[in-house]
Amino acid sequence: MAPPLFVYTGKLTIFVPMKKSEFSFIDDIAKTFGALPHNGFEPIGDDCTVLDMGADALVISTDMLVEDVHFLRGASSAEEVGYKSLMVNLSDVAAMGATPTAVLLSLSLSEATQGEWVEGFMRGFYEGCAKYGVALVGGDTTASMNGLVITISATGRAKKSDIAYRSGAKEHDLICITSNLGAAYMGLHLLEREKRVLKDVENPEPKFAGHEYLLERYLKPRARVNILDALMEEGIKPTSMIDLSDGLASDLRQICRSSQCGARIYLERIPIARQTTELAEEMHIDPVIAALNGGEDHELMFTVPLEMQEKVMQLGLVDVIGHITREEAGVILVTPDGEGIALKAQAFDR
Repeated sequence: MAPPLFVYTGKLTIFVPMKKSEFSFIDDIAKTFGALPHNGFEPIGDDCTVLDMGADALVISTDMLVEDVHFLRGASSAEEVGYKSLMVNLSDVAAMGATPTAVLLSLSLSEATQGEWVEGFMRGFYEGCAKYGVALVGGDTTASMNGLVITISATGRAKKSDIAYRSGAKEHDLICITSNLGAAYMGLHLLEREKRVLKDVENPEPKFAGHEYLLERYLKPRARVNILDALMEEGIKPTSMIDLSDGLASDLRQICRSSQCGARIYLERIPIARQTTELAEEMHIDPVIAALNGGEDHELMFTVPLEMQEKVMQLGLVDVIGHITREEAGVILVTPDGEGIALKAQAFDR
């Protein structure tokens, strides 16, 4: 029998993370708190929670970014960290089919990030807010003894009928993604390599020439609100959608789990940029692994009914990489020679 999620000490209930996959851990949380009133909010299970407001809906999401876990402060400018931290959250809002409206920002600042550094961070954060028309409406600051921690809560609005959940995919739906994958992962590997190689060099000169695109994809991701606008103009409504932050394999399995379906995606249809392939080969990394498991792309993956295929193809803004199948068929990657391989993902137990 698995140990309990909560331990009663006689004074308070302590939350005890278990040695299991990320999503199993989240499932335990959702199950435990699912017995409590939802008070009008959708339960845990999507990129954002949703509050029904009649004809409209309010979506809310929170993300935490930790130094040396989600970003490398020594390899990124303060402005880049500020900009990226905002985009990560706005992408979650976009993944629900909503338009970002406002954010709350909380910073736990180490001594090294106070003063000039945090001023640069706020300049980058402001740049993102101005670009997407998002208001900063509050937050908190405190000191940190162990590095920078950034916590952002983002809100957005949409018509209730336009909200896209992970649970809406149906058999035969097309699986679409908004851009190439794996570039951010390789941008991170490039930064890590140069930081490692130049660690003890007095006047380091990192070799980034020719890899600017990969660095930008990692350091300055896009919130794909523009894709939502284009889909709406063409009358294309996704049946399900998710932010591609954990890697294609993991995020596709999340869609399938929530929708109780399977999927077949085709290796030759997964878009991988030339720059990603070239650096991956140079660093002895399989570019397909970068696309499937790298994460940090913050593109959108969504499904649409098969009858929308012509409209989607004419749009020219997305790649169709496969289709939804029955649940018992599993989540399958089809190689160019027709072999089907079951997709695995680290965030799942199996």
